[in-house]
Amino acid sequence: MADSYRHTKIIATLGPATDSKEMLSKLIQEGVDILRLNMAHASHKWVEDAMWHIREASTEVDRHVAVMMDVKGPEIRTGEVESPIELAVGDVIEFFTKRGKPSGDVPAVTVNYTGLPGEVKAGDVVLVDSGLIQLKVIDSESAKIRFEVLTAGSLGSRRHINLPGIQVDLPALTEKDENDLRAGVSAGIDFVALSFVREAEDVGTLRKFLDELGSKARIIAKIEDQAGVRNMKAIVCEADGIMVARGDLGVEIDYHKLPLVQSELIQACQAEGKPVIVATHMLESMISSPMPTRAEVSDVSHAVREQADAVMLSGETTTGAYPLESVQVFKNIIESIEPSVNRPLNETIVLKTPKAKMLRSAALLSRDLGESGIIVFTRSGFLPYVLGALRPFGVPIFAFTDEEPLFRQLMLPWGVEPFLIEFADDPEVTIQTSMKVLAEKGWTKNGQWLVVITNALASDQIIDTLQLRQVEV
Repeated sequence: MADSYRHTKIIATLGPATDSKEMLSKLIQEGVDILRLNMAHASHKWVEDAMWHIREASTEVDRHVAVMMDVKGPEIRTGEVESPIELAVGDVIEFFTKRGKPSGDVPAVTVNYTGLPGEVKAGDVVLVDSGLIQLKVIDSESAKIRFEVLTAGSLGSRRHINLPGIQVDLPALTEKDENDLRAGVSAGIDFVALSFVREAEDVGTLRKFLDELGSKARIIAKIEDQAGVRNMKAIVCEADGIMVARGDLGVEIDYHKLPLVQSELIQACQAEGKPVIVATHMLESMISSPMPTRAEVSDVSHAVREQADAVMLSGETTTGAYPLESVQVFKNIIESIEPSVNRPLNETIVLKTPKAKMLRSAALLSRDLGESGIIVFTRSGFLPYVLGALRPFGVPIFAFTDEEPLFRQLMLPWGVEPFLIEFADDPEVTIQTSMKVLAEKGWTKNGQWLVVITNALASDQIIDTLQLRQVEV
């Protein structure tokens, strides 16, 4: 068995610290499975260059990764200020839209969302700059809002605004998102992370747009506010996966409820057989420190114990001083914690078809065999995604496909190790090819038993089969 095997996948975000071809090669060799392009701070030329560097580096080190484009989404922000506005408790400040003018008697700053004055009322609390500044609405007119300052702070330019519990009428995709997606699809992205998903229809809007572009990129819905939490089950059903985006989510909900919501989202994804990513502030201290805090180690360990499909690095690998060390810390934690998780198969997932139920038998059989593995062949991704959702600890899922985009999309689900091969007309030839590949790459050893899921021709009918094969080197 290859020494590098782990179930939980690693996602790293590209940035100035890591977007060179040399650093990409090191990240990929270190164990990153998916690279994230954050479009909040990226140009289309950067996307094109980054994608070229990623594919070149992957080819050179002979280890391929997937690429996820994270579109910015409809953010509400304050405008530019000449110098930071110092706010004390009890002060009054005004926000105004491009249709309005400041009253002139108190400090004022523009806001980019023209509909905001109509969606807040007296007494509502608005959070600015990741919740560092809390403002209470005193009065709201058609184009401006007056606030009382609840917590002191310094208000700089373009600060993010959160509206906990307030339903806003924002589009799922902005014009910038659509332009970014066109560039991403042209460059060959594998996943799209959609920000601030509030309802299932937001995912449908993105899927329709991707279909129009001819893209098969899979959609990861980011849950970042109270509306997304309320509608999580419908969103999980509609999306291809979920990201627990704990940055804004931790501002939008009570901080002490965040671990509960994280667990609830992971469980909702596992019940539907959908991948789930735990993201934001995983190893935040490693932006400037070569070692994580004890609390961060516990946090990552908790995500692994809860059986998230992937954990994600953000600032740690974009601008951080220790990007490679951050990936290594992830690996060390995952490889230490996973062997200690001895749970039965995921019993919450609803297996609706006989083929899906056969996968449970395959997972159970492979676990009973001891040092084993499951070989599966796919052109849709259904079989390996469901197998990963079953969470057969200690059992690698070897997914073979002849579709290159799907090959990369199989980097995300828990426990799945993908391979790109040519399928033969004769299923037996394809099985022998897969077993030869595994042996050559050090994934199997002589005498080892493998469970093989494939189809066979019987009386002119194609039937699904579950077979036992022994490795012969």
